[in-house]
Amino acid sequence: MSNKSISKEEKFVNAEPYASGISITEDDSSGFQFSETTHRKLYSRHVQLIAIGGSIGTGLFVTIGTTGLVGGGPLGLLLSYSLWTVIILLLTTAVGEMVSYLPVNSPFLTMAGRVVDPAFEFAFSINFWVMESLYIPFEITAANGMIHFWRDDYSPAITICIQIFIYAVINVFAVRLYGESEFWLSLGKLILCVGLIFFTIITMCGGNPAGDAFGFRNWHVAGGPMATYIATGALGRFQAFLYSLRNSACFTVVGPEYMSMVAGEAINPRKTMPTAFKTVLYRLAIFYIGGSLCVTILIAYNDPTYLKLTALSSNAAASPYVVAMENLGIKVLPHIVNALVLSSVFSAGNSYTYCSSRALYGLARKGFVPKFFMWCNRHGVPIYCVAVSIAFAFLSLLQLGDSASNVLSYMVNLCTGSQLLNYGFMCITYICFHRAVETQGIDRKTFSYRSWFQPYSIYFVTVIMWCVIGILGYEVFMPGRWSVNSFLYSYVMIFVSIAAFTFWKVVKRTKFIKPGDADLVTGLEEIEEHESDYYASIAVESLEEEGIKGKVRSGLSWIL
Repeated sequence: MSNKSISKEEKFVNAEPYASGISITEDDSSGFQFSETTHRKLYSRHVQLIAIGGSIGTGLFVTIGTTGLVGGGPLGLLLSYSLWTVIILLLTTAVGEMVSYLPVNSPFLTMAGRVVDPAFEFAFSINFWVMESLYIPFEITAANGMIHFWRDDYSPAITICIQIFIYAVINVFAVRLYGESEFWLSLGKLILCVGLIFFTIITMCGGNPAGDAFGFRNWHVAGGPMATYIATGALGRFQAFLYSLRNSACFTVVGPEYMSMVAGEAINPRKTMPTAFKTVLYRLAIFYIGGSLCVTILIAYNDPTYLKLTALSSNAAASPYVVAMENLGIKVLPHIVNALVLSSVFSAGNSYTYCSSRALYGLARKGFVPKFFMWCNRHGVPIYCVAVSIAFAFLSLLQLGDSASNVLSYMVNLCTGSQLLNYGFMCITYICFHRAVETQGIDRKTFSYRSWFQPYSIYFVTVIMWCVIGILGYEVFMPGRWSVNSFLYSYVMIFVSIAAFTFWKVVKRTKFIKPGDADLVTGLEEIEEHESDYYASIAVESLEEEGIKGKVRSGLSWIL
């Protein structure tokens, strides 16, 4: 690539890589090395696309139909996604304020140990790592189900083992490809989302082989726009809304954690991260609410073909978009969309393998797990952490002993429970952060990014979040519906987090941190040093750019 096509950020990094701390490397004859720090090499374009692509995945393309539309009906699905999108956007702004103020590695986890309690950080970190690890077998199971769209005359073990092998190879030998690959794959997800929205608009207005302008016909099928669940009447419709909320919306609508985790490796983070948080809010609102509306328009929640496909073990991961296209008599597009969704699912599983291994590596750095997990090979890959992540991937083989739909449902329940707890912990962390900022007299107006309506919005989100956590498995407490498996799948992570918190509290004798004693400054000096070096390099480059060519190159650098 010539200099004309390299951005200012890329020139800065290529000229003088900046580490987010002091880099210490130790080598031994075995080829292993231990690196003390990561490097800031993620450009603004990477952060922008990761912010979108990291929060769009299987849920929006696949399980939105099986657990959201079928369970709640079109109105129940739209209401649940609209409500949860608002909740997550308010939480994202709060987390964005913390991350933009102190953009270090694992910022919301680090801040939890500084403003709440180190034992709370330990429980928070364990839950986050388990969540990332459980997503790996879920994505593998979903991918296998989508392959069955073309053929089902093979054992699921074949595709599952092939996927696990590829994940292992990529995470051990091709880790350098992550930056660019995730950028382009995220861009592909973005294009797919936009394409499906336009497809919905065109077909509902009559742009389909049958010339049928069906509009909102699927909202008026027998039973009305709301499904019923357990009970009948108004209570049944409310329970259907709750079913769609906790089994689909809470699983699909995500955002703050994936965007925040790149803060420690972003260039000029106190400018890059606020920009990402500001722009992602509106995009995610369009994709989540718009995506849920599109699904309700394209396919009826009681469509017999879709219900039959999703009931079969070989088609548990059938995409409602693909089924809708086949119902409309479209021949080629279903194969293209299924392939694109499959690539998205495969990419997500690969990303979760990476995130899980790095989360475990972070636990080792903080002394939460044995130190040998910190050791890396000569390529800087935490090899033992990757091995543990691959071990989690083998949980997908549970599909061999049960139907894929049940396995997928179990994975969704476990992931949803961990994810909601993760958000509940984020709420507590921000409340303590906000109290510490006020107590220590830090002016929030000086922050590069401030969240909305604080502290009232975070109190509202906290109450809603913990209420949803409490009703995750409420059915098991109803007469005649007790199930040990359902109870554990809904609440096991709560017990794991309590046990982790209690264990660390007792062993390390940690104390709850008072607002006035919270550490809100460690790490700021290194970030300011990075910014100083970055802006100095930009100033030098600006002096070198003269004439029309230099101005044109500078103006177009954001797309080159």
